[in-house]
Amino acid sequence: MKNLTGWLLQELLSDRHREHSCIRAYTPGAAIFRVGDPGDYLAVLISGTVEIRKGEKIISVVEPGSMFGEMGIIDHQPRMADAVAKTNCKIAEVREGQFMALLEATPYFALSLMRLLTDRFRRQTNT
Repeated sequence: MKNLTGWLLQELLSDRHREHSCIRAYTPGAAIFRVGDPGDYLAVLISGTVEIRKGEKIISVVEPGSMFGEMGIIDHQPRMADAVAKTNCKIAEVREGQFMALLEATPYFALSLMRLLTDRFRRQTNT
């Protein structure tokens, strides 16, 4: 899935999207989002490491170039897990308007996102 997020990151940082992109920095231990927060963006990790947690259990570790938080932007439901910066990190937020534009303009993005979700679902059900 790094091909998808690498492409997405390039798009978000390109001149045509830069003015609409929101890049945020977090220090170790900072909450990027918490369970129950609105799922109003997906995040692409530019640098650093993020842990996805459910309570004290670490569900996954996100590395640079990967995306997380995509479920909320798809189904408009609150966050189901916490995302916490493990190290200093930067993320690019993709809000719904950008997300919809990417889906409409790039069928590859939609297909890759479906593959990412399917892969995550399979890994969760096999554990």
